[in-house]
Amino acid sequence: MKKSIIYIFLFLSIICLSSFGMHKFYVSIYQLNYVPEKKMLQITSRIFIDDLNDILKIKYKQKTNIGETNETTEDVVLMKKYILDNFSIKINGQQKSINYLSKELEGNVLICYYNIKEISKVKTLEVQNTALFDLNSDQQNIIQSTIYGNKQSLLLTPNNVKGLLKQ
Repeated sequence: MKKSIIYIFLFLSIICLSSFGMHKFYVSIYQLNYVPEKKMLQITSRIFIDDLNDILKIKYKQKTNIGETNETTEDVVLMKKYILDNFSIKINGQQKSINYLSKELEGNVLICYYNIKEISKVKTLEVQNTALFDLNSDQQNIIQSTIYGNKQSLLLTPNNVKGLLKQ
C-alpha cells in the first residue's frame, strides 16, 4: 500500500511538472494492462522528450527532433529502435515481441502505445527496462501493471534493470 502511494505521487509529480521546460528528476512510466477478452497486453510509456532526444543523439550520433515540428520518419525509426532495444517482456518465461502502435505528445512528455498479442494466460511477467540508464545514473523506470484486476508495480534503476510480477 505504501509503495502504491509513492508511485501515485511520482506519477502525479511527472504530470504536474511536465508542462515546465526543464525537469530535475529522471523518471519514465510504463503501464502494462492485460485484457483477457482480447488476449492482449496493452503497453503505454511516458518519457520526457528532451531525455529521449538526448539519448538518441548519444546512441546513434545524430540529432533527432522527436516531438518537434521538424521531426522526420528517420527520427521515429530511431526512437522505436531505441525503445524496443531497451525494453523487453517475457510472459510465462517466453520472450515476446512488442508491437509499436503510435505516439503522442503531452507537454514535454512523449506517450507511446504498444501491444503484445495472442496471450491466452498470464502467470508471470518479467520486465527488463534499461531505457535512459546510459543518459543519467539517477534514471528510474516505473512499471505499473494491471493483470486480472491485480495491480502491481516495479521500480527499475541502473542497479536493478529487471523485475518479475507473479499472478
